[in-house]
Amino acid sequence: MTVSIEPKALLEHTLEALEELKGKDLVSLDVSELSDFTDWMVLVSGTSNRHVRSMVDNLLESSKSIGIAALGVEGREDSHWVLVDFGDVVVHVMQDEARDFYDLERLWSDLPKPDSETTP
Repeated sequence: MTVSIEPKALLEHTLEALEELKGKDLVSLDVSELSDFTDWMVLVSGTSNRHVRSMVDNLLESSKSIGIAALGVEGREDSHWVLVDFGDVVVHVMQDEARDFYDLERLWSDLPKPDSETTP
């Protein structure tokens, strides 16, 4: 059975589950004004494939225990970059190399705010 949970509560649960297994450089980005598909983007680094996989497993198990199921999980096979989609919260669990290469924090921070004026 899947239950409904407020996005902020889901975010807090997610952060706690990742902190529990010592995720590095944990960042949450409020992208609700920039995105139609999610409210929060969470990024965390793992030290190895095993560490990334363990954080993802812990997140999925702890969420399941409170009645929350992920809508999808991608990248679990090689555990270099795993995306966990909870709808209102999208989690990127990455090894340092992938996180440095894709630099999602910069990508999302560089986007214009919806209410800002842009010139063609």
